[in-house]
Amino acid sequence: MFKNPWAQNPWFESVAEAQRRAKKKLPASVYAALVAGSERGLTLDDNTGAFGELGFAPHVVGHPAERNLATTVMGQPISLPVIISPTGVQAVHPDGEIAVARAAAARGTAVGLSSFASKPIEEVTAANPQTFYQMYWTGTKDQMVSRMDRARAAGAKGLIVTTDWSFSMGRDWGSPEIPEKVNLKAAIRLAPEVALKPRWLASFARDLPDLTAPNLVPVGEKGPTFFGAYYEWMKTPPPTWDDIKWITTEWGGPVMLKGICRVDDALRAVDAGVTAISVSNHGGNNLDGTPAPIRVLPSIATAVGEHVEIVLDGGIRRGSDVVKALALGARAVMIGRAYLWGLSANGQAGVENVLDIMRGGIDSALLGLSVPSVHDLRPEHLVIPPGFVRELGVPATVLS
Repeated sequence: MFKNPWAQNPWFESVAEAQRRAKKKLPASVYAALVAGSERGLTLDDNTGAFGELGFAPHVVGHPAERNLATTVMGQPISLPVIISPTGVQAVHPDGEIAVARAAAARGTAVGLSSFASKPIEEVTAANPQTFYQMYWTGTKDQMVSRMDRARAAGAKGLIVTTDWSFSMGRDWGSPEIPEKVNLKAAIRLAPEVALKPRWLASFARDLPDLTAPNLVPVGEKGPTFFGAYYEWMKTPPPTWDDIKWITTEWGGPVMLKGICRVDDALRAVDAGVTAISVSNHGGNNLDGTPAPIRVLPSIATAVGEHVEIVLDGGIRRGSDVVKALALGARAVMIGRAYLWGLSANGQAGVENVLDIMRGGIDSALLGLSVPSVHDLRPEHLVIPPGFVRELGVPATVLS
């Protein structure tokens, strides 16, 4: 059989290439939803740019013949210090969260499932038993208890609690158009750009993209649309620290609080009884001008690293970024846009490809630094320029 020598190899060697293929494959509005940040995009840019300011201090002789990449997060053993961050409605591919869960399981790591996911948690935990369910503070406490009960019954291993809001929807380059639901009216409106991506449309030949959130309702009920769920979230009064303590007590298992940028918030999280915190700014989608997580990580790790597990989320594009985060105090990282681009480019295999890229980059960096295990990484393995670190909310008692 004739094979076209110019046909695109489905395998890609970098997250940047996955992003290029996702842009080529997806309708403009869908792709825009994956890359957008709030307002001017200052935080979005700093999340990735800050990693480029950090250097390495490698050795030339004495490299370890074998390197250990394995660790644990919230009691779950994982083969590399990278887990899947929960992201809403993964309708860039027909299999969505199921494909992502299978890919993570195939590469020996855990997956976070968003409250706004388009696939039922029961199907996701069946694909990957190492599933953490992400809880937004949305609805009534009775509704939240019901959602926790459903996640527990499905086999979720822990909760990821997200309380930070999308403070600004304004984007200087324009917000992507996301329909309330994919019906005939929406299809007609979006037809010009979708017509330019016939292969993407053909992939949904059996079912149109699902923009509902089935995990916010009891099993078998029709979930709200994405915007319906978002509206419930926005009208729910924000939680207090007592509410966070209530969640940890009600769940009775591992809980990660996502979105920590300040030392005082990290200390309060420890007091609330969480198992882990994610140093994160919601991928640059909240308060623009917030520093990159990697900049605030060192002071947070110094303050609470002995009391709680620390995960970093934001700007990870390569394995060397993971190593920099671990050297500054993180136990592992969560990736978001990187795996969504892989999913867009090549489904489950594309997500596996991204995780393989991360693994290869981590291993290569450990080799060059002569570090045998991810647990041995320290700040002295990095070149940290003056003024790189941002110390936010450091109490006077900690400073003294």
